[in-house]
Amino acid sequence: MSSGGRGWAGGRPVIGVLHPGTMGASIGSALKPVASAVVWAAAGRTQATSKRAELADLVGVPDVAAVARRCDVIISICPPHAAVDVAEQVAAALPDRLGPPPIYVEANAVSPATVGRIADLLGPAVSLVDGAVIGPPAWKPGTSVLWLAGPDAAVVAGLFTGSPFEARVLGPDPGAASALKACFALQSKALPAIWLALEEAAGRAGVADALAGELSRTGTDLSERLTEIKERLGGKAWRWAGEMEEAAGALAELGVPDGFSLAAAEVYRRRADR
Repeated sequence: MSSGGRGWAGGRPVIGVLHPGTMGASIGSALKPVASAVVWAAAGRTQATSKRAELADLVGVPDVAAVARRCDVIISICPPHAAVDVAEQVAAALPDRLGPPPIYVEANAVSPATVGRIADLLGPAVSLVDGAVIGPPAWKPGTSVLWLAGPDAAVVAGLFTGSPFEARVLGPDPGAASALKACFALQSKALPAIWLALEEAAGRAGVADALAGELSRTGTDLSERLTEIKERLGGKAWRWAGEMEEAAGALAELGVPDGFSLAAAEVYRRRADR
């Protein structure tokens, strides 16, 4: 379904962000210049989430159902394991909308199959745009790209014109952006997991110092590499585990071995459980 004739009030949509973590807050902030309002669902969210939303100057509404009933564009940006649950909550509230169905941007690190499942939940009347952010939360230009795929991908990309996010359209078919994200994640998250597994194995075998020496001899500072990875990982091991599981699903769908991503998911899950 195309949004060309939706007739947003004053040409400025009401945009909902579910939910404003660090990335969601930066997306909401980026969209404020083109929106009549950027809202978020306050019910059940943490104080940290509320603070991020406040700092980004987003408008709180009671719950996800209120976002679903009110917003012209809904952006789901949450941990991968929660993507389907968020979509289910939105789908349950859609029958109570008074206006036309929204554009739903599925911007989570999920597989194309999960995108398809979410499309089925929302129904054919909702315009689904598959999105993938590559880069950190963007507060200034030049750091992050938002890839988009779907019938209204160009409409959503237009909302980000002039914002810190560089929006690029892959095409009209949802799933392409998620496939790109999964491929990118092989080097951004699967490779770091190999270094973490290497550290653990060498430590258990009692050869950590010898390994560090060999790596140094061949041009790699093991301590420096591991420090960089752990700083990037921070407290996000549980989230990276979910992303790697979704990436594995994407690879399997394409007939590519998925063991790299599954092993990375297990490495991160074990770190999260410590």
